[in-house]
Amino acid sequence: MSHILLLTNSTGSSVDILPALELLNHRVHILPAEPTALLETDPCDIVLLDARKDLVGARSLTQLLKATGLSAPLVLILTEGGMAAVSSAWAVDDIVLDSAGPAEVEARIRLSVARAVPEQEDTPSEIRAAGVVIDEASYTARVNGAPLNLTFKEFELLKYLAQHPGRVFTRQQLLTEVWGYDYYGGTRTVDVHVRRLRAKLGADHENLISTVRNVGYRLTLVRQQEDELTEA
Repeated sequence: MSHILLLTNSTGSSVDILPALELLNHRVHILPAEPTALLETDPCDIVLLDARKDLVGARSLTQLLKATGLSAPLVLILTEGGMAAVSSAWAVDDIVLDSAGPAEVEARIRLSVARAVPEQEDTPSEIRAAGVVIDEASYTARVNGAPLNLTFKEFELLKYLAQHPGRVFTRQQLLTEVWGYDYYGGTRTVDVHVRRLRAKLGADHENLISTVRNVGYRLTLVRQQEDELTEA
């Protein structure tokens, strides 16, 4: 059984959007088709996006979701007339007609989820990001070969961001993942640690950790212009 996130602006149930889902044994969570939807739910196995009535909005949303680091496969639900508009620029993994039968929908879900699972490989102990090397085994980090004098939480924060390059995290998400569920401090703690990390990374690498206005932080592998960033 897969956990399916269904994004739609329709007021109906999943039966009204993709009737075959009612006959399949999956857990379906419905949220509005908005870029912040992924911040409001647990991790899912696959995302279904209802594009039946708003092709333009759906295309913009697929690109935003991929840009913010969506790792789960993204599948469009379309009418037959909407299929002519879809191209590789939509950044989706698959499409399915709203009239598709249970067998076809099940097959598409199964294959999309399977393709998203990486092949088993030996996990490297080092994470590399634009000149920064993070060694999980020794709890050390280096910039162009020079060691960084990081506290434990600074190292954990840098490591967590580097493990998810390009993905945007809210301050609360970082507080939960790095400091833990039992930490009762405020989200300002995250801002303080980000500032310290940027200072220790130095002028040539501080922009690796960028601020996404009104959302949170992400680690980018491509250096951005200063006017594209908002300092915390």
